[in-house]
Amino acid sequence: MRRDQGPGVTAGDTAFQRARRPEQKRQRQDAILGAARQLALRDGVRAVTLTGIADEVGIHKSALLRYFETREQIFLELTAGEWRGWTAALHAGLDAARPGAPGSAALVADVVARSFASRPLLCDLIPHTALNLERHVSPDAVRRYKLTSLGAIREVAGVIQRVRPDLSEGECLEFISAMASLAGATWQMANPPPVLADLYAADPQLAPACVDLLPRLRRTAEILLAGLIPSRNPPRAGPGRRRPAGSSPRSRRSPGA
Repeated sequence: MRRDQGPGVTAGDTAFQRARRPEQKRQRQDAILGAARQLALRDGVRAVTLTGIADEVGIHKSALLRYFETREQIFLELTAGEWRGWTAALHAGLDAARPGAPGSAALVADVVARSFASRPLLCDLIPHTALNLERHVSPDAVRRYKLTSLGAIREVAGVIQRVRPDLSEGECLEFISAMASLAGATWQMANPPPVLADLYAADPQLAPACVDLLPRLRRTAEILLAGLIPSRNPPRAGPGRRRPAGSSPRSRRSPGA
C-alpha cells in the first residue's frame, strides 16, 4: 500500500505520492471520493471513517486532510453528486412523457419512486445531511451543497409540472420535497443491520418492520399526488360545523430541501 509521504513524481505518472499540480490534486480528490463511495455502499455511511478512506486510497489520514477539511465534507460532496445524478434520471424518465396524458400520475409516481430506490447511496446520505454533515463543515461548503440540492429539487419539480400541468409549481415542490425526505427515512428502515433483519424475518409479530422500499415509495407517491388538488380548498366550518378548538385555517408554505 502506497503512503503519501514522499516527493512528487512526473506529471505523467498516475501513481504520484503527493499531489502538487492542480490536475494531480483533482485526481487525488476524485480517488478519495471514490473510496468513500465504495466504503459507504459496502458498509453504510455511518460506519465509514477517515482512517478507512485513507487506507483505501493508500495515504495517511493527515495527508487526506490536505484535500478535504473533514469526513463530513467528503460525504457532502458525494451527496451533491448524487443529487445531480438523480436529476438526470428524472429527466430520462419523464422528458418524453406527454403533458397531462392518461396515466401521467402513475408514471410520475413510478419514476420518482425508482429514482430513489435505485440510488441507495443518496437515500443513505439524505438523513445524514441535516443531522450531521452540514454541521461539521464550513458555511461556504454548506452554501455550495445547498445550491446544488435545492437546485435539483426545483429542476425536478419543473419536470413534474410539465407532465402534470394541473399541479402548481408549489405543489410539485411540496411533492418532491416530501418524497426526498421519505426516501431517506424509509431506506433506513428497509436496510437494517443483518442481525435486525434476521430478527424481523424470524418473528411474525415484527413482520411490519420489514419494509420493501420501492413499493412503499411508489404507493406513497400515488397518495401524495392524488391528494394535492383536493387539499387546495379544505372544507370550511359552516353553520352547525365548528372548527376544533385551537385550530386555524391551513397556510401553504414553500417546502425546503
